[in-house]
Amino acid sequence: MARFSEKVALVTGSSSGIGKATAILLARQGCKVTITGRNTDRLEAVKREILKNGSSENDVLVIPADLIDESEQDKLIEETITEFGQLDILVNSVGGAIMDKEGKTGVMQGMDVFDKNIQLHLRSVVMMTKKAIPHLMKTKGEVVSVSAIGADHHGNPQFLYDSMPKAALNQFTRSAAVELIRHGIRVNSVSPGFVNTGFFMMDFMSSRKECIPYGAVAQPDQIVQVIAFLADRKMSSYIIGQSIVVDGGSSLIMGMEAHDMQELMGL
Repeated sequence: MARFSEKVALVTGSSSGIGKATAILLARQGCKVTITGRNTDRLEAVKREILKNGSSENDVLVIPADLIDESEQDKLIEETITEFGQLDILVNSVGGAIMDKEGKTGVMQGMDVFDKNIQLHLRSVVMMTKKAIPHLMKTKGEVVSVSAIGADHHGNPQFLYDSMPKAALNQFTRSAAVELIRHGIRVNSVSPGFVNTGFFMMDFMSSRKECIPYGAVAQPDQIVQVIAFLADRKMSSYIIGQSIVVDGGSSLIMGMEAHDMQELMGL
């Protein structure tokens, strides 16, 4: 029997990047999946790839949606339950870069950038989780959210408004996990570092050990394996409310540690 046979997953942000790779992996391992995003053409391409890997048409549900819109959040949950009869796994992977119209960064960005980041990267995750709870209680299900290492204990001045909701998401993960485990629902998250999802500085980051000690930007599949691990109760049943860092060592490095101290000291 496949790893996720008889399971149903709803994966937000699954038209590209980590969400896409998550939906493909879960489906390949027997899961029925609802895929969603704003780009219909990309969603249909993801569906074709899932079907190519052996899933049937009846095991993939495509629902274009904007997760900032609460009525479309409701639609996602309701149509998943109508189609599949249950929900076992919610993967909150929705996200995207929100740029200031004037090219400003950090604190100088417009408050519209702040508001959009909060709505997309935090509020939508909280709302989707809340709306999934009644169904996940029935299946003793799992919630896995995608956070980022920018949420951790160091400054992220250039992408301040992007990292703030991720920091709040980590607190939501911890607190919701303590509350919901009483109902049999596990809540965890994954904090990726630099991932090959079209980021324009990949070569620069890969070549500098102060950025990525591992020496390479992660591929989405390397993040997805951890998401699948957290979604698999047999493999991770005792992990509650954690945000697992998957960053090739990026969050471990202080600037000075990236250099040869003996060389700097003339030894």
